[in-house]
Amino acid sequence: MNSEYAIEIKGLTKDFRTGLRGVKLRAVEDLTLNIPRNTIYGLLGPNGSGKSTTLKILLGLIPATTGTCLIFGNPAGTAKARSHVGFLPEAPYFYRHLSGRELVRFYARVAGVSRNQLDKQVEEALALVNMTEAAARRVGTYSKGMLQRIGLAQAIVHDPQLVILDEPTAGVDPLGAAAIGEILLAMKKRGKTVILCSHLLGQVEELCDRVAILNKGKLILEGAVEEALARREQQVLTVEKLSDETRLAVTSALESNGAKLVEIAHPRISLEKLFVERLAISSSEKKDEVSNDR
Repeated sequence: MNSEYAIEIKGLTKDFRTGLRGVKLRAVEDLTLNIPRNTIYGLLGPNGSGKSTTLKILLGLIPATTGTCLIFGNPAGTAKARSHVGFLPEAPYFYRHLSGRELVRFYARVAGVSRNQLDKQVEEALALVNMTEAAARRVGTYSKGMLQRIGLAQAIVHDPQLVILDEPTAGVDPLGAAAIGEILLAMKKRGKTVILCSHLLGQVEELCDRVAILNKGKLILEGAVEEALARREQQVLTVEKLSDETRLAVTSALESNGAKLVEIAHPRISLEKLFVERLAISSSEKKDEVSNDR
């Protein structure tokens, strides 16, 4: 694993043929993305934006039409690339008759965990997701939050360096979502890279180091969360001892009226607001392209 990036995507395009006439549907268009190691990375976009298609290509479930995808320098879909990846799909199906421990043990064997490491890694995965006490219960008795946590356990039991999570907090109550967030932070502390697809933008804003936003198959924004949310065209002044009189003349008389300038910073907007704004701009540009083509 010599690459400095966990994931390198270059010029990725994916077309599907639909209907009897085989009309081409472009799900992802010329996507280039580099995801650093040891980060929590948010992959965002509305339904139909190309997120799931991109993930399926990374996991080797479907081929790309053009472009390349590397996982720690290895082509996506190869056995070597897959050995570094853990995955929790949006709507996983687990064998309800198994206990939580049996389920995680089963997936550990599927992932190739050796027999002499099996018990150790199963118990470590259960402990990390706080499911040790409930591990003897049948999966069919679990709540939604417990199902998601046991799903996380099966995704990490083989100690992958990259964990891909598609809507891990879908349908989970706020306490359960917060618990899953803590688990993701713990995974990052262990040096893992986490790809998080979620519509809960508040949680993405809180957890992620970087985000990418897709719309209609195209990348419309990528960057560090703090940089993306900062309003660079505005400034905030934080002052001490600011009286009402001084406030009226703040732009020209801060120092002369005894106020102390403590900080100059850039105000932030929420990730949810940025998401909506960028989608609106992207949709408007798309309409202009169509109009110009005519």
